Amino acid sequence: MRRFTIVEARIDVLAHRVLDRLPASGLSGALVEFVVFGLKQAWACLFGGAMLAAILATRLYYPDQAALTRYDFLFLAAVAIQLAMLAGRLETWEEAKVIAIFHLVGTVMEIFKTAAGSWIYPEENFFRIGGVPLFSGFMYAAVGSYLARISRIFDMRYSRYPPIWATVLLCAAIYVNFFSHHFVWDVRYILFAVTVVLYGRCFVHYRVFRFRHRMPLLLGFVLIAAFIWLAENIGTWSRAWLYPGQEQGWTVVSPAKLGSWTLLMIISFVLVSLVHRPRDVDERERGQ
Repeated sequence: MRRFTIVEARIDVLAHRVLDRLPASGLSGALVEFVVFGLKQAWACLFGGAMLAAILATRLYYPDQAALTRYDFLFLAAVAIQLAMLAGRLETWEEAKVIAIFHLVGTVMEIFKTAAGSWIYPEENFFRIGGVPLFSGFMYAAVGSYLARISRIFDMRYSRYPPIWATVLLCAAIYVNFFSHHFVWDVRYILFAVTVVLYGRCFVHYRVFRFRHRMPLLLGFVLIAAFIWLAENIGTWSRAWLYPGQEQGWTVVSPAKLGSWTLLMIISFVLVSLVHRPRDVDERERGQ
């Protein structure tokens, strides 16, 4: 797996020319790592950030009487963002494949969930399947894009990573439960327990700038789910979609949704792991 695209490699060279002159130890060294960490995270969020910016901008400025509906504009904007990232070599074709898979997986779930009344899209548009505007699938794709990109640019390695086959079975069970819990017992707590058993001993090792850091992978899942929940609040505030009880006025999305987003994180992470296969940290250490 290539760590950088051509554009990212050029940015990395320029960054090193500046950052290599800065202290590597003490508070200054820690500050350099912190700043680079933030910049890389922002770069990894490029697709999702662009989509969220488009949602906010259309909520504030999109004309009500425009010939093209807001949802259709968002769909076409998402396609344009994707094509621009590929043409500008800001994203790899492998990452584009992940986005396509997530769009499909997300759209199927959206069709079912909106039919079940879990949430609604209050505006009319042309590019839709049933009650689901096609831009919505790109919101799931943004999660896949982010995970694929951080796997690359942070050169992620793992210790005590669970067997791939076990993670795939967990992923399938979580996805099925998103549908089946409407008809039978919700087994999410069992799925949480299985997740802890599989990933509880696993650490992700990632390189920011000069140093390799590590953190429990489960903590990473929860932190990313929290940021998705914050983005979801922005999305519902902008009326891109609405949960029951938000039709008459915006309210904060229930924190209970963090559990759902954490489970979605597992699906996202496992699908990305099939494209960017997890590598053991010892492999890199032996090569140094």
